[in-house]
Amino acid sequence: MTSASTPRNLRAELDTLTTEAFRPELAEIDQLPTLDIARLMNGEDASVPAAVASRLPEIAAAIDAVAERMARGGRLVYAGAGTAGRLGVLDASECPPTFNTDPTEVVGLIAGGPEAMVTSIEGAEDSKDLARTDLDALVLTPDDTVVGISASGRTPYAVGAVEHARGQGALTIGLSCNPGSALAAAAEHGIEVVVGPELLTGSTRLKAGTAQKLVLNMLSTITMIRLGKTYGNLMVDVRASNEKLRARSRRIVALATGATDPDIERALTEAGGEVKTAILILLADTDGPTATRLLTDSDGHLRAALKSAGE
Repeated sequence: MTSASTPRNLRAELDTLTTEAFRPELAEIDQLPTLDIARLMNGEDASVPAAVASRLPEIAAAIDAVAERMARGGRLVYAGAGTAGRLGVLDASECPPTFNTDPTEVVGLIAGGPEAMVTSIEGAEDSKDLARTDLDALVLTPDDTVVGISASGRTPYAVGAVEHARGQGALTIGLSCNPGSALAAAAEHGIEVVVGPELLTGSTRLKAGTAQKLVLNMLSTITMIRLGKTYGNLMVDVRASNEKLRARSRRIVALATGATDPDIERALTEAGGEVKTAILILLADTDGPTATRLLTDSDGHLRAALKSAGE
């Protein structure tokens, strides 16, 4: 164990973090009625969106950089430990059904591997070497983006991931909830959403976790909007993998086109179930192969394909 990682030094380091600060005014919270605790917690949560709002310029700049690289075939990779890692895996896992992305396009890495999603893997978060190994398995390119996620901003796995990715020429983003963090300093785009001390001292699955979830929602969703995965606010690249999503697909086509149910069914059949293609078939009054070609030529952007169809 190095001197930098001794329990005494680590405790002193934690003492400097806002996410670890003790709040004396809440020392008797366990004596309060349940409704009062719920009100306190709800009030704490209500402060998170404002903290995120203060970082919107940094978030937007990061998104534009991510979208530029993903448009060239790059990947979005999240790397974190514990709650932060689980949030990254969650966001990544929701992109294929929502935006019809390949599972390799948005990837979530958690210190300790998949088992760490449901159980604690002791020591995994303390290893920069583990982060390097996990990233090397992906064979990073300059078009990839690695987002290190850590409430404290000091987690070695997240910091190590960003440092290694930057050395490989990938775009790097550091998302933390403390000011002046090592994670933000290591990344090209540092995003520090300072939510303050938690209701339960050091329980960063609370406000910090909520803040991270909100920012990750923005990173993936707005990036996908920039990549043409939506038409207005409609999820036109949704993957219809179950009955609910098949019904949603029909509804999206109806909202986008105003077509009758028989015409919607015809277009979806001709489009092989692809919502975006079905919409183009209906709005451009064209056939399936032509719609597919127009979308391919427009890099999947429906508005651009519609413009080309009208020319």
